[in-house]
Amino acid sequence: MMRPVPLGLLVAILAIGVDQATKWWILIYIMDPPRVINVTPFFNLVLVWNRGISFGMFSDESTARVWILSFLAVGIVGFLANWLWKAESKRVAISLGLIIGGALGNVIDRAVHSAVLDFLDFYAGSVRWPAFNAADSFITVG
Repeated sequence: MMRPVPLGLLVAILAIGVDQATKWWILIYIMDPPRVINVTPFFNLVLVWNRGISFGMFSDESTARVWILSFLAVGIVGFLANWLWKAESKRVAISLGLIIGGALGNVIDRAVHSAVLDFLDFYAGSVRWPAFNAADSFITVG
């Protein structure tokens, strides 16, 4: 039976892998050329570069912004990793692993592209949810 800490680390590694693989697939194969792909009456695949944080907040064109947001995310990951190290339940470890993996997946995007690649676009009629990615989903579920 796997202990909580290794389980949380495994979940974080898997979350990073899934996030980066889906972004690579979208960028290289699906969105070449970039376009909107209607999948269902309430879901599209799109290509959006989010230069800020949630919902595009703090998305100015400053190069310092990339570093500030990345360092902030890494600091939060450090806090969460410390919490994971002390986790006594698998549920907490899995949740923290999802959040850590999601955060690091988006940090990788900022380091490589200076922005986070979002591609999942859900909507109801004219009401749209901001586009997001697998890392955002892992953070939310975690």
